[in-house]
Amino acid sequence: MVEKTDYQVVAPFQNDPFVGHLSTPITTSNFTRSYLSLLPAYKKGLSPLLRGINIGFVHGYFLLGPFVKLGPLRDTEVANFVGFISTISLVIILTVGLLIYGYVRFSETEKTAKPGSIDFLNSTGWYQFTSGFIVGGFGGVSVAYVLLKFFS
Repeated sequence: MVEKTDYQVVAPFQNDPFVGHLSTPITTSNFTRSYLSLLPAYKKGLSPLLRGINIGFVHGYFLLGPFVKLGPLRDTEVANFVGFISTISLVIILTVGLLIYGYVRFSETEKTAKPGSIDFLNSTGWYQFTSGFIVGGFGGVSVAYVLLKFFS
């Protein structure tokens, strides 16, 4: 008689059911870990300001397209400019959201980062990240607008 082996595809993270995370073949694979380590939020050696600039630039650059191509003024001459203004407004709204999150999440007494933690997950780092996000967002929108203006 052959014994039936029971293989758990989904198990508690590090066999601790109280962590609140499940280990799956996707979340524990080396491919996923290497992919996430390449994202600006988790890349080693970046300051919180540079993380924010990098993430903001990408968001600003890619958010312009839907406003220009899918907005209500898409068939007019001012579609690029209205998309530019709309994207700037959305970057400002996202930055206000980041500021509110940082105000609620991080207390002012928690100035130093815990050892081994990501450097923007404290009060000072979060505000630097938010400053970088708005600068990068404006830069990304501006670059995308200039490219649309000259190449379309």
